[in-house]
Amino acid sequence: MSLELIQIIAVLYIVLNGVSFFLFGADKRRAVLDRYRISEASLIASGLFGPFGALIGMKLFRHKTRKPLFKVIYVFLAIHLVLFIILIWKFCPL
Repeated sequence: MSLELIQIIAVLYIVLNGVSFFLFGADKRRAVLDRYRISEASLIASGLFGPFGALIGMKLFRHKTRKPLFKVIYVFLAIHLVLFIILIWKFCPL
């Protein structure tokens, strides 16, 4: 795997986590203002692709932390961490 590809993937991953963080913040803001909300399915999907941003957004904005469905974000985070370990082990020789 080339260094350029790794950089592109890293930037994309950071952007996805940023979007996820933003969605949780935007939905909290809309909830406070009693406006049209972002669907829970969209928030869960963003958590699938950007679990770090979703979890930080949940904690920082105190949003969706009591809903049992959103505990799946922790599972997504664990899956991403395992995948990171596998990728590092496979592509970074000691």
